[in-house]
Amino acid sequence: MAKVIESLARTTNGNGGDVRMPGGESVRAQLNVTAASGTTPTLNVLIEDTLDGGINYNTIGTFAQKTAAGREIINITTPFSENLRVSWSIAGTNPIFTFSVDWHISTRRGS
Repeated sequence: MAKVIESLARTTNGNGGDVRMPGGESVRAQLNVTAASGTTPTLNVLIEDTLDGGINYNTIGTFAQKTAAGREIINITTPFSENLRVSWSIAGTNPIFTFSVDWHISTRRGS
């Protein structure tokens, strides 16, 4: 698996920027939350693609909302473009989440 989002403490919404993955057929992504604090903290993490060079993004994968440390793996097999990114939103009172995202892209056969 390739590290897409490094493990850091985060307090605000953000994204990891576009990653070009030509020839992808499926994505196996892992979210690893190692710490969560604050009052009623929530973390939502999405895998997105773009067809227009980063103007608009489409959600192709969604991790379950996190409120504490934990790990989750999702598999994305719906069609997606060559440009992917991870985005996240953080809410609560003084929320802090330490998390990372790894993924493995399976390539198209015969390409």
